[in-house]
Amino acid sequence: MGVTSIRLNSDVEAPLEELAQKLDRSKNYIINQAIKEFVTRQSMEDERWSDTLNALESVKSGNTVNEKEVSAWLQSWGSEEEKTPPGV
Repeated sequence: MGVTSIRLNSDVEAPLEELAQKLDRSKNYIINQAIKEFVTRQSMEDERWSDTLNALESVKSGNTVNEKEVSAWLQSWGSEEEKTPPGV
């Protein structure tokens, strides 16, 4: 396990201390959990951005589905004559 020093602003230190006492956890534990959550969230945002760029490239390449076909497909949901998804 690595060791990293950080300086906490006073507006973070006091609430962190209170939270640590309330949860009966160390400040170290809470900081590690917060960083882990932040890193996970950033990774998800990077993945979404990559998916967005791929989708835009797909649209530029002409890979689209007609809105009327999608609407007709959605309208058929739950009926005995449910249509297959457009573009499949």
